[in-house]
Amino acid sequence: MLQIRRTYEAFLDEMNLITIIMPKIYRQGLSNSFTLQGDEDVNEPLQICSTFDDRLYIKYECKAACHIEVGKAYAVYDDEGCSTDLQVGAVIRTAKFDELYAYDGNDLGVTFSKEYSLFKLWAPSATKVKLKITNPIDHEKKYYEMNRGNHGVWDLLVHEDLEGIYYSYLVCVNLIWKEAIDPYAVALSVNSEYGVIVDLNKTAMQDYKLPPLEHATDAVIYEVHTRDFSKHPNSGINEKGKYKGLIESQTSESSGSYTGLSYLVDLGVTHVELMPCNDFAGVDDLTPEKTYNWGYNPLHYNAPEGSYSSNPQNPYNRINELKKVITTFHKNGLRVVLDVVYNHVYIREQSSFEKIVPGYFFRHDENGLPSDGTGVGNDIASERRMVRKFIIDSVLFWLNEYHVDGFRFDLMGILDVDTMNRIRTAVDKIDSSIILFGEGWDLPTSLPTEMKATIQNAKKLPRIGHFNDQFRDRIKGSTFKLEDKGFSLGNSFQLDKVKEVITGSISYDQAKSGMFDEPVQSINYVESHDNHTMWDKMIKSNPDENEETRMKRQRLATAIVLLSQGIPFVHSGQEFFRTKLGVENSYKSPDEINWLDWDRKGIYESSVHYTKGLLLLRKKHRAFRFPDSSLIRKHLKFISDNDQVIAYQLLDVGKYGQWAYITVIHNNSKDEQLVKIDSGEVWEAICHGDKTGITPLVKMTGNQIIVPSISTLVLIRN
Repeated sequence: MLQIRRTYEAFLDEMNLITIIMPKIYRQGLSNSFTLQGDEDVNEPLQICSTFDDRLYIKYECKAACHIEVGKAYAVYDDEGCSTDLQVGAVIRTAKFDELYAYDGNDLGVTFSKEYSLFKLWAPSATKVKLKITNPIDHEKKYYEMNRGNHGVWDLLVHEDLEGIYYSYLVCVNLIWKEAIDPYAVALSVNSEYGVIVDLNKTAMQDYKLPPLEHATDAVIYEVHTRDFSKHPNSGINEKGKYKGLIESQTSESSGSYTGLSYLVDLGVTHVELMPCNDFAGVDDLTPEKTYNWGYNPLHYNAPEGSYSSNPQNPYNRINELKKVITTFHKNGLRVVLDVVYNHVYIREQSSFEKIVPGYFFRHDENGLPSDGTGVGNDIASERRMVRKFIIDSVLFWLNEYHVDGFRFDLMGILDVDTMNRIRTAVDKIDSSIILFGEGWDLPTSLPTEMKATIQNAKKLPRIGHFNDQFRDRIKGSTFKLEDKGFSLGNSFQLDKVKEVITGSISYDQAKSGMFDEPVQSINYVESHDNHTMWDKMIKSNPDENEETRMKRQRLATAIVLLSQGIPFVHSGQEFFRTKLGVENSYKSPDEINWLDWDRKGIYESSVHYTKGLLLLRKKHRAFRFPDSSLIRKHLKFISDNDQVIAYQLLDVGKYGQWAYITVIHNNSKDEQLVKIDSGEVWEAICHGDKTGITPLVKMTGNQIIVPSISTLVLIRN
């Protein structure tokens, strides 16, 4: 990288505060005065406010009386006439900078037509910006000087038909030129070398309008990785690891049972969450077989990943194929949630954000060092106005252009409360049924605790869901302590905590404050792509139990997920005991570890039918998915003092489904349990042992309810 040699350095750290660092090898670091010079006859003496004597240099803090325009060239002179350029420093992270340079236009990026293309780039700290366009056929390059406008937005109108042309920006900040791809690029060349100018009108597809999603708690989310979904040799899917593989229909594994899309439709989930599909690092577009990645290494946020495309060298191909996935899912009654990673970038120094506006898009600590709450070396500064604008613009782009139905925010706790609430407001203007949820973990980023979009601040985030780690740990056991057992693994301590999560972690007992105000905020799960699958954890935590017992325990956990209040979340393959062969963090493990093993689906078909029955049961009666906490408190009552079971009743719920009274009993014991309920009424069991659904299986009387070992019993009567 080009290094600029400077005798001493000067930095604009606030709008009128200049910090000068003078090394002692030059004049022993001493100067009695400094002068600021610039265009338009700027020739102002600087007021030295303080000095700091270090072993190697002397630091001067100086105030300027004149207005300094970020992005214009200035020089600082010492008392002997030696000068240095005024560099943009910490001013970039001040509230005043945000106030002066925030831009609220909706035209950043490229506005394309056959007659012209309009380019707009927000780069307020740049002194010069050039557009570079490259012909993909003969690689001829052209350069255009861009024009600086208000709020640091650079623009250029090119009167040519540039469809299919590659483009990038050359940005000069602090005398250093860097080449960067447009953060707003919607199409990319192979392996993300350039942005590509495309006509998105050519990718428009007829979408299929789904019936309204009345309440977010009607959703059942099923997490899928595009490559994992079809990669297994016996998936029956031809386009393995590709967008196209997501939508092949009528496919089957070797025993003849459904796989792929047909399986998803048959299963009965409502939302398919696709792990990151935007452009990411870690997999070569042209040789994807060589490496594997989950996709949490974001490069460009508004363009689809190329390695999933059947032809990554055609910029239109990946756009069309991902849009086809979404429209096909819609046609089959499935909604699509995108897993989005706005909390960090892959490598800060190499990101377009850092090249174009150095120091602005990322958080820094009190020492000026990059904040690292994400653990990957950088935290996005979502609280800054143009960072927040980019995130909201990106969400709305996917919503309007690709017609997705929800967003899962990776490490949402890195983002700030205001940004998340503004996203909620923005998407509500388009479709209030869009579901928003994320990982509300409290991570050590340099943002005040009260501003973080964490689960602890859930009450500040209405209608935004959080992965409920309390649910996960109470039902399965700690993710981080393999020996720790939750209720479904046989632990009968702290049953009051288990009851709490079954109610959606609301203030069920109004004398106590719940984690959430409403059940829509609770994403209930026991397994996701992160950490061990439940099956792998049980092998470690319950090593003395046989496979049949572990199957019962996992079915019990899945039943609790699907019948509890809140929004259920299922990891793909959980219903047929997905294993990653003991690998906990498989983000770059081989396909053989990560793929969805469709052979297991054939082997454990009975467990799949059990899950289907639970999904049907949840769908048929709204008492399992109340949309607000007052209904839960009114109708849900816990019963039984047997410490081997959790038992509750849904009372007087006839107007929410076909049964007026429902009793749910979860037994985690290896023994049958006797539970006595009201006055000897006759009940019908619709979930009993390894069978479930909406068809009565057996009759029982209230004074002699026998619950099979390690199972869920659901009783109904009118």
